[in-house]
Amino acid sequence: MDKNGKTLALERHHRIVEMARRQEMVKVDELTDFFDVSEVTIRHDLGVLTKEGLLIRKHGGAIINSRTDLALAFEQRSKLNMEIKRAIGMKAAQFVNPGDAILIDAGTTNLELARNLPEISPLTVVTNALNVATQAGTLRDANVILLGGSLSRRTVSTIGANTVQELENIVVSKLFLGIHAVDTDAGLTEVSIEIAQTKRAMIKAAKQVILLADSSKWGKCALVKIMPLSAVHVVISDSNLPKKTRKAIKDHGIELFLV
Repeated sequence: MDKNGKTLALERHHRIVEMARRQEMVKVDELTDFFDVSEVTIRHDLGVLTKEGLLIRKHGGAIINSRTDLALAFEQRSKLNMEIKRAIGMKAAQFVNPGDAILIDAGTTNLELARNLPEISPLTVVTNALNVATQAGTLRDANVILLGGSLSRRTVSTIGANTVQELENIVVSKLFLGIHAVDTDAGLTEVSIEIAQTKRAMIKAAKQVILLADSSKWGKCALVKIMPLSAVHVVISDSNLPKKTRKAIKDHGIELFLV
């Protein structure tokens, strides 16, 4: 399977899981029509998602695995590009200064940032990610604020109307933003409307937006648009980022740091 094929399959997997959460059951024939792919493809998708512990196979389809550990999918994603994510998180931590009020988005790379936050004071950390809040809470003098909202099992974070409402009432000096997919033309995109709305509110709440996105996130588009790339002030990525993409980022007037 080529790069574009893998991207489409990943996006389809996310959609199938979201549909299974909303419906009593997802059926093979319905998914085949919805995604306009073969029955063999859908059965393979359901098999993959079952092995990941996200679905339970039933005759003719599958249902959501309600007993799945909330952190399962997160842990699986955290194993991808682990060393690069750790390096990006360490670099991002260098942008945190005494007196900052920072907003840290959910995501595996942002968790690495939280693990490397310096012991400085005063520092306020606002986040919607449960694991980021727990990690930041180990800092002796940090004021940690966990945003309320509906739980996203995919990201182990809060999202939705309540989260957006809380974000509308705050101003932070820096946002460390995670992303599912980013393209220099299409901009920042996510897999669901609620996640996109939450990230959009985060961007509006911040004076400076710092995007943490390893090279595997670039040149891709997910389902829902968030904002154009020009909404970002700083990008931290890795040396595998194509030269064409690096140039496009800089042409947008965005500072680029590679690890």
